[in-house]
Amino acid sequence: MQGTNAGRGMRGATLTLRFRPPPNPQPASCPFGRACHPPDPMALPPAAPSRTLQHRRSIDVEVFARGDGLWEVDARLNDVKTRDVRLARGTRPAGEPIHDLLLRLVIDERFNILEAGSETRAMPYPGQCDVFDKAAGDHAGDAYCSLVGLNLMQGFRQAVRHRLGGVRGCTHLSEMSQTLPTAVVQAFAGVVIDTRGDGEGSERPFQIDRCHALRADGAVVREHYPRWFRQGDVSSSADTAPPAAATHPTSLQPETPP
Repeated sequence: MQGTNAGRGMRGATLTLRFRPPPNPQPASCPFGRACHPPDPMALPPAAPSRTLQHRRSIDVEVFARGDGLWEVDARLNDVKTRDVRLARGTRPAGEPIHDLLLRLVIDERFNILEAGSETRAMPYPGQCDVFDKAAGDHAGDAYCSLVGLNLMQGFRQAVRHRLGGVRGCTHLSEMSQTLPTAVVQAFAGVVIDTRGDGEGSERPFQIDRCHALRADGAVVREHYPRWFRQGDVSSSADTAPPAAATHPTSLQPETPP
């Protein structure tokens, strides 16, 4: 049905507004979780045919099992330009890194950081970028030793900003460190962490409700994790709650990125 709402306009003209009722809602059994329409494909902007590469930043994270119950995490950041760049101490030729930084952690299987350190291999200010002064406190020489004692799943990102923000650390090393919690989770998945949750007494897999594709009431969980499927039961805490206590590896959840 259509409704009308008539009113008097200028010079006695009649203005008629017609309202079209909304379409019938999708049934509750919509395969995409809620009353919805199938999602549109992700809209990646097309690359301009005439664009030219000016700068490449690469961040590479490798996680190694040591065989003694401990793990090593190597995170490396590299900045390279496609043109010669004039720096304070001379010209850096195209293709030679402006930054080449390495951060290494030694962790246990409960995500505790036991050892930490950094190495600056290429930098714009040699003798300055690679030396930390009194601002680093007890860790003068390498401020990133101060990561020891932190837990990757319990306030790690905030602690890095507190301990190593501003002049206390390196902007690029600290920024790169923000990727480490979820990188280690990926390394531990299926090895240290039970990601299936289908064994007797298993806890709910940590990844459920941590991603739009893994909604507890969504199609992926219904098909691949039927034990944990809950119709219309999505935890709002997935976006707001602090990480779970590190009492058992399978109960850990990565803290929400800032």
